[in-house]
Amino acid sequence: MADKKRVFSGIQPTGGFTLGNYLGAVRNWGVLQDEYKCLYCVVDLHSLTVRNDPEVLKKQIREAYAMLLASGVDPQRSIVFVQSHVAQHAELSWLLSCYTQFGELSRMTQFKDKSQKHPENINAGLFTYPVLMAADILLYDADLVPIGADQKQHLELTRDIAIRFNGVYGDTFVIPEGYFPKVAARVMSLQQPSDKMSKSDPNENARIMMKDSSEAIVKKFKRAVTDSDSRIVFSDDKPGISNLISIYSAVTGKTTVEVEAEFDGKGYGAFKTAVGEAVADILAPIRTEYDRLLADTAYLDKCMADGAAQAAEIAAGTLLRVQKKLGIR
Repeated sequence: MADKKRVFSGIQPTGGFTLGNYLGAVRNWGVLQDEYKCLYCVVDLHSLTVRNDPEVLKKQIREAYAMLLASGVDPQRSIVFVQSHVAQHAELSWLLSCYTQFGELSRMTQFKDKSQKHPENINAGLFTYPVLMAADILLYDADLVPIGADQKQHLELTRDIAIRFNGVYGDTFVIPEGYFPKVAARVMSLQQPSDKMSKSDPNENARIMMKDSSEAIVKKFKRAVTDSDSRIVFSDDKPGISNLISIYSAVTGKTTVEVEAEFDGKGYGAFKTAVGEAVADILAPIRTEYDRLLADTAYLDKCMADGAAQAAEIAAGTLLRVQKKLGIR
């Protein structure tokens, strides 16, 4: 294990996981365990930039953790933990904020986007969010960070902070690289295929949640927006049907060409039903395992405690290294 490169990735607990979260990220996390030493984190501190009901958030954290395990993340092979259970995340975030420029943070597109969506709550945490993300990654000497296109800017900032700190104090942090899985899918909204599928979309028919029943999943796909043309082909001018082809391809392992051939001459109705059933089939056993894990409170508690202890051991070493460089220990 010691010779393996380290991978770090995190996911917010609020709102549950969508099909996009699963196909674009979480499904690959299980695969990465074969080749890398993986650390996977439920990043609950990041979710505090918006107002949450404490009891609901507490429940969502456990649900997110259980869903990771149900999706193939093995706590015996990876370190799986909750961010707030490891105090070093918040402490390193403060130290790194002193090595992050105001201008760098002000250029973050996610800050601009979220400020527009929540003009009533543009808090400092929303502004410094990328520094906490940098701390998450740098605490564990992560070599690789699986990211989507929307996180590239944050990873670049993480690298800039680490390079800046190393430049002043000597080698302290590993400079992480982005990891782009070979098998990943960018899943778009079923109702607005120009937008990414989002758990916060007010239209429930726009998203597939991993906790949705098989019946609900099929219904949502039947209602998916397509276009007036009845041809099932992957094309830039057919975003709705192209999104469905991508999803079907991702869950069946078939190429785009094979999907087009399979449904050549068939109508949208048959295709949408087939996509819905394929997705329902792949999510059903995950949902069953998720329910089983949530019911086993003692096991879930033990996994969370063990994961936090393993993560804290690594994080404490990194933080001490940083503190010594700064002369505060």
